[in-house]
Amino acid sequence: MKESLIIFAKHPRPGRVKTRLTPALLPEEAAELYRCMLLDTLELVKPMRRQSVLFFEPDIDACSYFEEVAPELERMAQRGKDLGERMEDAFRQIFDRGSMAAAIIGTDSPHLPRHYLEEAFLLLKDDAVDAVFGPATDGGYYLLAMKTLHRELFCGIAWSSSSVLKKTIEKATAAGIRFALLPEWHDLDTAEDLLRPELLDERNGARMTREFILRALRSDQNSL
Repeated sequence: MKESLIIFAKHPRPGRVKTRLTPALLPEEAAELYRCMLLDTLELVKPMRRQSVLFFEPDIDACSYFEEVAPELERMAQRGKDLGERMEDAFRQIFDRGSMAAAIIGTDSPHLPRHYLEEAFLLLKDDAVDAVFGPATDGGYYLLAMKTLHRELFCGIAWSSSSVLKKTIEKATAAGIRFALLPEWHDLDTAEDLLRPELLDERNGARMTREFILRALRSDQNSL
C-alpha cells in the first residue's frame, strides 16, 4: 500500500518564523532555531520507508532554499488562504497521486518519537479507523493522518487557537469519521517549551535544536 508523509515547512526568515519566541530571542536567533528544527525534522523522517513530500510556504527565495536543504525530497508550494485550505490541498494532491494513506506533520516537534509516526500508519490499517490525530499539549495537533480526504476537518477551525483539536474532533464525530489518538506530545513554541527535559535528552534526537538551545542558555544575549 502506497503511504505518504507530508511535511509542512517555512523559509526561516527573521521576523517570519517562531515569532512567539521573541523577545526572549532576537528575530535572527528565532530564525536560526527554526532552521535547526526544520533540519532535525528532515532527519527524523529520513529513515521512514514512505514517500515524503515537503510542502513549503511560498516566500522570497523559498524554492531555492528548500532545493538546497532537502534535495532528496519532492518539494511543492503550499496553496490556500489559511492553514486549513493549505492542508486540505496537500492531502488532495497526495491522494490524487495514488496514496492510500497519508500523514501530515509540521516542524514544531523535531524531537517527536519516530515510532509515533509509524504508529499512525499502523492504526490506519485498521478498517475501523478513518483518521488519526496526534494531540499537542497546546490544544492543537502535531499530526493528522487519513486514508481518504475528509474536507470537514479543515473548515471552520480557528487555527493557532487552543481549541483546534477539540473543534476538529467535534467535526469528525459529527461527520461519522472514526478516529484514533496517538500519545500527547508538545510543540516548541514558547521559551518554556525549549526548557523541557526530554528535549535536552540526547536520546530523543533533535541534535541541532538541542545544541542551539544549549548555546542560548550559555549566552547572556537572550532571556531564556
